[in-house]
Amino acid sequence: MERYIDGFVLPIPRDRLDEYRQVVAAVAGIWKEHGALEYVECVGDDMSRTGTRTFAEMLSASEGDVVIFGWVVFESKESRDVVNKKVETDPRMVDLVAPLLESPNPVFDGQRMAYAGFRPLLGVTDGDR
Repeated sequence: MERYIDGFVLPIPRDRLDEYRQVVAAVAGIWKEHGALEYVECVGDDMSRTGTRTFAEMLSASEGDVVIFGWVVFESKESRDVVNKKVETDPRMVDLVAPLLESPNPVFDGQRMAYAGFRPLLGVTDGDR
């Protein structure tokens, strides 16, 4: 079966990154517990390349934001659908994510996030050399 990847990118207020990181550590564990093979989130560091549009520009990120780029790997698209349904209905997710969304100054704004599922096109690993 072919692996399947959910990818996402979003801005987070720089001064709330530690708070976000704590929540993501728990969220990643929940995804893995329900069957995800890998869960990765990265913070933008070298965000410009001549001749290209930056992630920050695509997201309309402010000067006070950092860009998060992440992905979750699943055994297959079917597995992804099952795992994501379990994650969505896991009561721990509500407890973890609600504080990020429901404060007067939320850390996370889903309207500023891009998210999609992807079929692999090419994968080169160390074992492929």
